Amino acid sequence: MKILYAWLSLILLFSAGCATGGRPEGHLLFDGSNALRQVEKQVAFGPRVPGSDSHTACEVYLLETLAASADTVTTDRWSHVTASGDTLLLVNIQASFNPGARERVLLCAHWDTRPIAEHDPDPGKRGTPIPGANDGGSGVAVLLEMSRVFSLSRPEVGVDIVLFDGEDYGDFYADQDVLLGSRRFAIEQRSYRPVLGILLDMVGDRNASFPYEGHSWASLPQHCKLVWDTAESLGYREIFQRQVGPAVTDDHIPLLKAGIRCIDIVQMGLPYWHTQGDTPDKCSPAALEAVGRTLAVVVYGRAWGR
Repeated sequence: MKILYAWLSLILLFSAGCATGGRPEGHLLFDGSNALRQVEKQVAFGPRVPGSDSHTACEVYLLETLAASADTVTTDRWSHVTASGDTLLLVNIQASFNPGARERVLLCAHWDTRPIAEHDPDPGKRGTPIPGANDGGSGVAVLLEMSRVFSLSRPEVGVDIVLFDGEDYGDFYADQDVLLGSRRFAIEQRSYRPVLGILLDMVGDRNASFPYEGHSWASLPQHCKLVWDTAESLGYREIFQRQVGPAVTDDHIPLLKAGIRCIDIVQMGLPYWHTQGDTPDKCSPAALEAVGRTLAVVVYGRAWGR
């Protein structure tokens, strides 16, 4: 039986290589069911609002999980005074593979959750923090599963997985107390220039649909095409749609302004966005797997260099 499992593993890796130029690669090791479990684990801590016990407990879990796979794991801690005068203690988490490689890819998501559910249909719940299964949890879950895959089938390129804190805290319309982790990263990493950056936000919905995000398409159309072409080659054309969608204020914006090339994979228009309905049952292992396997082929295939 062990011999059979060994042969199945070899076939799995060989099949992955056929999709990326004949070289054994591990994108088929990405398991959407594992990613969904990572969504559930995050939500089980409770809302990950900066300053809460749930936020602290989840941070510990993220650090331990990434440390089991990555070559290095580092944190960047800082405090932020909000418009209302509160002080937030925030932390960005970075896990790196092949830290000495000059050619690098950035994969990122935000790991905090919103402190208010202002769009909840029940007015009594609008002042309570959201569970954040899809909004926050799904992008992080994909990247945690990616780190496991990279530990089993190492990419040649350097990869930096960065989890931003404080993305969803404040007022997006007033541009106050939002995108805090990515703004911090853009300032602290002024010389960081990955060949490609990909942000994940709300990527787990059961009816996943990702058009080109507007700012990403305007700034980096070739990088968008690279990712969407890869998705199509894997059979995910219905999910990665060939049309330009809304321009979204998200963590890629501070990065783009700082000269860090980063596109956004994001789904807007979800009925449970910023409500108490953002729970794990809204997420699908198939959607998470489509995103994860697409990113893995991009990384392993190094298509940007062709």
